[in-house]
Amino acid sequence: MPLQTGLDRLLSDPPAALKSGRLGWVTNRAALTRDLRFGAAAAQQAGLPIVALFAPEHGLHLDLPAGANVPQQREPRTGLPVYSLYGADAAALAPLLRGLTHLVIDLPDVGVRFFTYAATMLEVMRAAAEAGVPVTVLDRPNPLGGEVVAGPRLSGELVSEIGPLEGWPVRHGMTMGEIAHFAQVVHLPHLDLRVVRLRGWSRGTWFPGWRRAWVPPSPNLPHWENALAYPGTALLEGTNLSEGRGTPNPFLLVGAPWLSGEALSQALNQMGLPGVRFRPVRFRPCRSKHAGEVCEGVQVHITAPRRFRPVRTGLAILVAVRDQQPQHLTFLEHQGRYFFDLLLGDAQTRARLQAGDTFHDLIAPWPVQEAAFQAQRRAYWLYPE
Repeated sequence: MPLQTGLDRLLSDPPAALKSGRLGWVTNRAALTRDLRFGAAAAQQAGLPIVALFAPEHGLHLDLPAGANVPQQREPRTGLPVYSLYGADAAALAPLLRGLTHLVIDLPDVGVRFFTYAATMLEVMRAAAEAGVPVTVLDRPNPLGGEVVAGPRLSGELVSEIGPLEGWPVRHGMTMGEIAHFAQVVHLPHLDLRVVRLRGWSRGTWFPGWRRAWVPPSPNLPHWENALAYPGTALLEGTNLSEGRGTPNPFLLVGAPWLSGEALSQALNQMGLPGVRFRPVRFRPCRSKHAGEVCEGVQVHITAPRRFRPVRTGLAILVAVRDQQPQHLTFLEHQGRYFFDLLLGDAQTRARLQAGDTFHDLIAPWPVQEAAFQAQRRAYWLYPE
C-alpha cells in the first residue's frame, strides 16, 4: 500500500469535527501532500475553517537559522496570520488559543529527541489541555524508522526545551503521533486527543521506502543522509567543533582550524565503526562556528545506513578529537549547563570523556538503557513491528 500520511487521510475524508468552528493549524512548509502542495493551503481549499497558523523553530517557511526569533507574519497563499510557537511555554500560548475550537498539528520530525518540533507539539498540547481545546495530530513517519533506539536515557535534571521527555534516548524510533499518544496517556489524561494514523508504514520502513520526495524539515537537513547523521554529529554543537553548519553538508562535515584531518580520519577508520567511513577534508563555514576560517576535519560517508549507528559515531568522533587535541577541545555552556549534556541527556558521559575514558567504556551503560526504553515504548506504539 502506498504511504499515506495523516494529512493525506484527512484530506480524503475530513472528519465532521473539523468542518466547522475555528481551527488553528500548527505546521510549516515541510508539511506537504504527496504531490508537494502546502498542507494547510490544501486543507483550506478543501473547506476546513482554518483561522490561524502556528509555526515552530525555523519559521513557517523554514528560512530562519536554529534558535532565531520567529516574527509574526501573514502567509501569502492562504492570507492567514502566522504566530510563532518557538520557545513559548503553555502559559504564553494560552492567549493564542482563545476563540479556537480545535487545534490541528501537522509537523515533520526526524526521530531525534533534541529536534525541537516534538517539544513544540508537547507545549501546544499542554496549553490546549488547559484551555479545553481538542487536538488532532496528523501523523507522519519517522525517517529513521521505528525499530532502532540509541543513546542514554534523558536524566530528569537535564529536561529542557531540547529534551522534554525524561527517560527518552537520543534516537527514539517513535512517530509524532506516538509521541503525542505517550504524552496524553502519561502526562495529559484530560486532553481530548485524536491521532490520524499513517497507512502503508511499518516500523522497519526508513525514508527510502516511502517513495516520496525528501522535503527538508529544517534548513540544515537538505538530504536524508544529513538527517541520518544528525543524531550523532549534532552532539558536536555542544563543543567548539564545527558540525558543518554554514557548509553544503551540515552534520556530514566535522572539523576545526586546529585539527589534522589526516590524523582524525585515520584514527576514526581504525575504530571500525559499522556502516561508515571517514575521509580528510578542508572546509570553510560561511556562518556559525569558525565562520570564514579554514577548518580541517573529516567528511562522514555512510556506507551501510542500516548498520550505521550515528549516536555512537558522534561520540567516537569526540573521543578521537580528544586524543588528538585535548588542549583545544572544549564544551560550551548554555544557560549555566553544558549544552552537550542537554543534547546527550547525560552529564556523566562528558565528565568521563574529559577524564580519559575509552570509547567502549563510555558506551558500556547504553545497551541496558536502550533495552529498557525499547520495552517501555511498546505500550504506546500505534503501528506494529
